[in-house]
Amino acid sequence: MHRYASVGILEAALLVLLAGCQQCVLASSDTLAPEVLQNNGTLYAVCKVRPSTSLPEDLPKVYGHVLFKQDHPQEKVKVLLRFSGFPRDGSPEPRAVHIHQYGDLSRGCDSTGGHYNPYGVNHPNHPGDFGNFEPQQGKINTMLESDATLFGSLSVFGRAVVIHEKIDDLGHGGDAGSLLHGNAGRRLACCIIGVSSPNLWNMNFKQYSRRLRRN
Repeated sequence: MHRYASVGILEAALLVLLAGCQQCVLASSDTLAPEVLQNNGTLYAVCKVRPSTSLPEDLPKVYGHVLFKQDHPQEKVKVLLRFSGFPRDGSPEPRAVHIHQYGDLSRGCDSTGGHYNPYGVNHPNHPGDFGNFEPQQGKINTMLESDATLFGSLSVFGRAVVIHEKIDDLGHGGDAGSLLHGNAGRRLACCIIGVSSPNLWNMNFKQYSRRLRRN
């Protein structure tokens, strides 16, 4: 009986220890972002896109939002792109969208640095290399999943999203620029990623879902 009682005490102690570790993880997440607990473990972010202040007059003035939702540090982050202001006439030219290193708009989008590249790898393997998106009737409305994260030391909070003038060659351009930024051209518009409530995501996701059903 004594041996079984000891085993039971040990199991109980292990359960207490595991529960304590879970609380440590939650407490750590809570320290980094109180919204983790407020939103049942999910983090939301928003980036309000505006045209670059250094943009030449002949380039389109793009506005909109980039919205993020991540349910857990190990889950992929969902990203909603909602842009307007692209030309409506002619054949639509795909535009590249990337996360850049700095949330610095002191010189418009030109001061946001290069691509966010925490692992020191070639483009298009940066976590914020979203790819190319073709406007429809002057707008881009789409959702994707990304290897970027809102959690931990590699969080993209405070960094920038940039919409580019041209198509991203996805590293196949055969030159140094291709492996840095995909030769995607000038920076049309940008924004800084910040913490958001669920409200913007929920509202825009409903609109996006309705659009999908109509199409």
